Amino acid sequence: MSRYERWNDLLSLLAGRGRLSVEEAAAELGVSTATIRRDFDQLAQQQMLTRTRGGAVAHTVTYDLPLRYKSARQASEKQRIAAAAAELVQPGAVIGVNGGTTTTEVARALATRADLHAENGAPAITIVTNALNIANELVVRPHVKIALTGGVALPQSYELVGPLANGVFDQVTLDMVILGVSGLDVERGATCHNEDEANINRQMAVRAERVVVAADSSKLGERAFAKICGIGEIDILVTDASADTRAFEEAGVKVVGA
Repeated sequence: MSRYERWNDLLSLLAGRGRLSVEEAAAELGVSTATIRRDFDQLAQQQMLTRTRGGAVAHTVTYDLPLRYKSARQASEKQRIAAAAAELVQPGAVIGVNGGTTTTEVARALATRADLHAENGAPAITIVTNALNIANELVVRPHVKIALTGGVALPQSYELVGPLANGVFDQVTLDMVILGVSGLDVERGATCHNEDEANINRQMAVRAERVVVAADSSKLGERAFAKICGIGEIDILVTDASADTRAFEEAGVKVVGA
């Protein structure tokens, strides 16, 4: 388990219990108490928890780790999924991409696809995104035209949300949207933790000809707080080749294994 995976697990435990002792956390994660003390100290410095004598209590902040930390989790699976999702994109297409670790990898895969290149100064693809980090990475790529929404930036995901982000989608149409999600369930559809993010993602899905969800197997069968769209609105699921996807296929979703 990497440090960032351990931190994410610690914050999840704190979110559920409100308070943890060093000994409890060490037993839960199977590491030494010295490691947990260092973790608590470092997370406290980042104001993600409040240090107490012998432990820590939940801080009044979101309990998702920032994107730069979560990107270390299941990195190889996400890169394979991203490469498969990027292959679905046709030259000349207008693609919506939301924020997240998997969609960031999709953006990187699109940036390096050998068959996508600018011709006569014209971009090969257009990407509409509300993710600051994705726009930052792709704006220097001559074969990619970037359309970035406005909005208020969320520090955990680098996504722009709110009324200033919403208005863009009244003005554009998308050939495809590639969505990263927190959970995907046959009954409840695609979900994420933040209602403002869900609203933007929902608008992307409505404006798109095809809806693609890129999610590793840990997201399948899970649900989060805010609904993005129903399972019937999803055309393609790109996930681990080894994932059990029978329920999604029975629901009419095409599955691409990576």
